[in-house]
Amino acid sequence: MFRISQYLREIAHPTALGVKRNPSGPVVIWNLIRRCNLTCKHCYSISADKDFTGELSTAEAYAVMDDLRAFGVPVLILSGGEPLLRNDIFDIARRAKRMGFYVGLSTNGTLINEDNIESIGATGFDYVGISLDGIRQTHDTFRRKEGAFDASLHGLRLCRDAAIKVGVRFTLTQDNAHDLPELLKLVDDEGIDKFYLSHLNYAGRGNKNRGQDAFFETTRNAMDLLFDTCWDHLQRGLEKEFVTGNNDADGVYLLHWVRRHMPERETHLRARLAQWGGNSSGVNVANIDNLGHVHPDTMWWHYKLGNVRERQFSDIWRDTSDPVMAGLKASPRQIKGRCKECHYFDICGGNTRVRAQQLTGDPWQEDPACYLSDAEIGLTGARERVPMKPYVQLRQVRAA
Repeated sequence: MFRISQYLREIAHPTALGVKRNPSGPVVIWNLIRRCNLTCKHCYSISADKDFTGELSTAEAYAVMDDLRAFGVPVLILSGGEPLLRNDIFDIARRAKRMGFYVGLSTNGTLINEDNIESIGATGFDYVGISLDGIRQTHDTFRRKEGAFDASLHGLRLCRDAAIKVGVRFTLTQDNAHDLPELLKLVDDEGIDKFYLSHLNYAGRGNKNRGQDAFFETTRNAMDLLFDTCWDHLQRGLEKEFVTGNNDADGVYLLHWVRRHMPERETHLRARLAQWGGNSSGVNVANIDNLGHVHPDTMWWHYKLGNVRERQFSDIWRDTSDPVMAGLKASPRQIKGRCKECHYFDICGGNTRVRAQQLTGDPWQEDPACYLSDAEIGLTGARERVPMKPYVQLRQVRAA
């Protein structure tokens, strides 16, 4: 995850660069259930509204949690499918809170209503993330269900009114980029705490629909809008968190944005970004699916490292006999192509390996979704990268 607000606050009020502190363990995104009431176009778990056999029982989930905590895992993100369809979700979440985890709920929001909002609030979730793929018509098209937008927005409002920290998650594609300005305005108008833009990753239905990925200029316009919006909020003293995920080139692009607008801050920001180091799949981010399979992150469901029914997560995660895990944990990672030659490799870390793996079969090839030109990453004499489709221009819409 790339924390735009954190780095722009650092630009506004620079602080001394301290010693890098590595987390005690990976953030674990845990798909407790695969069943979902929606069939979204970009779903990485290819969920459906049916029961899937073999999912972890409550007792098995508790045993996994004990191992995770002993291993130093600080954060659990409870996801699905739709996690609110799991009948023990509040029991698991409450136990996780008692154990000292930071606990997030990742939901489509349509099932949050007056009947369960009190339970959601009483559970003590540190954060609830709700997905919106645009404004009403666009969202309902992506979610393949009429009325999904209104139901999710109702869930957002209920969480906000119950003083639960809540945010909007948005997966950027060529077919919904035009809604980003209005969605940012909605987040402001509704008093939502956080906005998370996810770049499309090639997993599950997202892999099947990768032809809709936002091409380079559309992505650049979206990132310019996010940076401009976040900076505007900081300048006006408004507290809101802006983050992105699934494309670590965002850090390098922010450095170029600062070079254009505040060149005197570039050196300081570069040091901060290098300390961050970019992609951490298989290192500081992990995934457990509904059947107990462990993956390097949520976009690697096609690649299994082991199963928590057979070995503890802590043993699976430390095992570098697997070639993918060995490569992900290598420092620096041995990446090929233009990523290898990039002058900002220390910031990006080679970006998201699963896209290269899905397109070429080789996880160590260059990331095809890097939207920076050869000149911007310090290469000379090579062809320039151009968008593969007409791009969408985005304009900021100021909240009322």
